Amino acid sequence: MPPPAAPAPLAGGPAGPAALRPLLDTVLTALTTGARDRPGPLPAGGPAHTAAQLHRAAHPLLPATGSGPHEALRALVHALAAGAADPAHPHCTAHLHCPPLAVAAAADLAASALNPSMDSWDQAPAASALEDALTRTLAAEIFPHAAHPDALITTGGTESNQLALLLAREKHAHHGPLQLVVGANAHHSLTRAAWLLGLPEPVVVPAPSGTLDPAALDQALTHLHRPALVAATAGTTDTGQIDPLPDIVDLCRHHRAGLHIDAAYGGPLLFSPTHRHLLTGLDRADTLTLDLHKLGWQPVAAGILAVPDTTALAPLAHQADYLNADDDTDAGLPDLLGRSLRTTRRPDALKIAVTLKALGRDGLADLVDRTLAAARHLSDLIEKHPGLELHDRPTLTTVLFRPTRATDDDIAHLRRRLLQQGRAVLGRTRAAGRLWLKATLLNPHTTPDDLENLLDHVLSHHTPAHPERHTHR
Repeated sequence: MPPPAAPAPLAGGPAGPAALRPLLDTVLTALTTGARDRPGPLPAGGPAHTAAQLHRAAHPLLPATGSGPHEALRALVHALAAGAADPAHPHCTAHLHCPPLAVAAAADLAASALNPSMDSWDQAPAASALEDALTRTLAAEIFPHAAHPDALITTGGTESNQLALLLAREKHAHHGPLQLVVGANAHHSLTRAAWLLGLPEPVVVPAPSGTLDPAALDQALTHLHRPALVAATAGTTDTGQIDPLPDIVDLCRHHRAGLHIDAAYGGPLLFSPTHRHLLTGLDRADTLTLDLHKLGWQPVAAGILAVPDTTALAPLAHQADYLNADDDTDAGLPDLLGRSLRTTRRPDALKIAVTLKALGRDGLADLVDRTLAAARHLSDLIEKHPGLELHDRPTLTTVLFRPTRATDDDIAHLRRRLLQQGRAVLGRTRAAGRLWLKATLLNPHTTPDDLENLLDHVLSHHTPAHPERHTHR
């Protein structure tokens, strides 16, 4: 009788790297061949065609006898790459979907191989120390004048915003229900967080120019007679605009309201000496959201919730005897359970820390500055082209535009046509009562030629659905 086959090798331990090395070669080859099979920033043919291609590669997904690691990796990684919306392609510009840095992706591989679980020290001895160092470093960057700033690693802006509302709710638990006040331009996760936490329906303040109106905020706070948390935005999802933070800070102090700033998009401007003035007032927030899987070029997830004083995080404290027994904590084992509402969580601090150390302030500033410059150049091209209309000059890296005299139906059809053919990934948003194409530039390698080609695709695929309507603007 033949001896039983050895179990599949592990990624960790002394033998782990040797087991990973040949598999990585297969993965990298499949990424290369898959990208070659994709004609542009995403697969042509639309959802049904892409799904059919993937199902052919995956079938059978649970065979009686496995195909072996190399064949499984080759088939599925190739299919995923060929069917990807690749954020590294310069024409993939629809969303806040960044191309991750190679150094960050490499660090993420190490995190996956070692697999620390960030819910108790005995599962993550070094990783917990690294997370502590990273969060305090980032918190000090955000709140440079605070004595004891701190930050938590989250899955992104949605979780960070939920935690901010939770902390504010608990702070005012004995003073009546907390009232969230948001601009009409605020991210939808804030309203959903209020619903999730059982808070009253948020008060929505007008944002007629795309940013929160301070006069309307003053009026709203004047008529509130309960604890309030104002949520301002530094980088809106639709237009990339930044609320007037200094005015909002002053109003919150005058009305004794808390202030949360959702800087998921715009926060990394802190790394740029050229652009950080756009965030004046950020360091006066009570809580702040930052996403480094946007203008930080990290693989998802890489969110941050920062506070100016670590005592603000006290409501998150939690005790489970098998993870943070009191006597273990008293004996000096770090308590990680109050660092998140999640229990098991990945060591996302590693990729962020590696990136900060590898690039430094100057390298990060260069990436930020290059990306904002690309958005300004795209705006220049649109303004100079008689066949295109620009909504406004960009604050960050979001550019709204449309073919001149196009209807809203034309815009919607044009965007879907580009997606169907795999030519360009453009977003859509409504501003000033009209529908616009949205280009969100997050690729610091994008060239002027790339941007000209993107506009060429738009113009060459623009076929008015209702030409008779084009006689009037």
